[in-house]
Amino acid sequence: MSDHATPLLTTPLHALHIELGAKMVPFGGYDMPVQYATGILAEHRHTRAAAGLFDVSHMGQVLLKGADAAAALETLVPVDIVDLAPFKQRYALFTNAQGGILDDLMVTRRADDLFVVVNAACKAQDIAHLQQHLGGRCTVQPLPEQALLALQGPQAVTALARLNPEVQKLVFMTGGHFALDGIDCFVTRSGYTGEDGFEISVPAAQAEQLARALLAQPEVKPIGLGARDTLRLEAGLCLYGHDIDTETTPVEGALTWAIQKVRRAGGARAGGYPGAEVIDAQLAQGGASRKRVGLISTERMPVREGAQVVNAAGEAIGRVTSGSLGPSINQPVALAYVDAAHAALGTGVFALVRDKRVAMTVTALPFVPNRYHRG
Repeated sequence: MSDHATPLLTTPLHALHIELGAKMVPFGGYDMPVQYATGILAEHRHTRAAAGLFDVSHMGQVLLKGADAAAALETLVPVDIVDLAPFKQRYALFTNAQGGILDDLMVTRRADDLFVVVNAACKAQDIAHLQQHLGGRCTVQPLPEQALLALQGPQAVTALARLNPEVQKLVFMTGGHFALDGIDCFVTRSGYTGEDGFEISVPAAQAEQLARALLAQPEVKPIGLGARDTLRLEAGLCLYGHDIDTETTPVEGALTWAIQKVRRAGGARAGGYPGAEVIDAQLAQGGASRKRVGLISTERMPVREGAQVVNAAGEAIGRVTSGSLGPSINQPVALAYVDAAHAALGTGVFALVRDKRVAMTVTALPFVPNRYHRG
């Protein structure tokens, strides 16, 4: 959405980004910081070593309210929402009739509602999707008055606990209400980097105050979209519109861990969501004709999105969907879809970069060990 005829939206932290010297780029219809003065590599390494603050206010935040909200949401996602315990969070997927993925999202059950976070580029269509299909069963309430901050890294808990020590009680994929710098916030212990960290829903009018309070902590530096992308790639996490899309099923995308037994064929609440027959058939067959895998290389040439993947005979077997030099391991890494016959760990393949064959190996994900705090 970089069409200059359409004015870019701004987040509540836009002025702060400019003050901090950020390089701004169009992203999902917003003017967003891609990096700050120290650059992407330094920001990446700082997040892995200490704590990075990300502005993710371009994401969509929505409340689903009503006694039927959880059961209603299950008609759109292949995920167990009904049994989700209070203040527990779960990763979910909107699917279409072909089993393809419309978007990925996070769902947290709170005392009186479901708190949903969707991707920026899909925000308008996701909210319309929820209102169209669930509006008769529960209240769908977008939260444009809320900003969203992510504090990620091994020292994130140290920094955030200075504002409220109670946040230390959270574990990975749980949430709660906390006052931070005197501001009422909803906090989940989750994120998109593979590190321990938090996502903080804060009133937009007070987002800059909270961001400044966090940046005042010695562990915390501002981090842009560039490092956010390399961090999530090292963590083996999908970027919607690149690694998963409407043409990709959860089985192809290696996301079957997100489909609980209760929602699979034979489960107590099996099916009932778009594309269930397609997805159940792939699960029954033990997979699909292609699969998302991790690729790693000992060569120095980074492999980028769109690069073709071939076998030793030069035959096309897949395509790279995300790729870069992994700053934490100093090796090229990529996510790619390859034919099932070439998806086994340890399989040698080649990525074509400017007609040069770069040797890569199918490897386990994540590329860098996750460090989530599970208690």
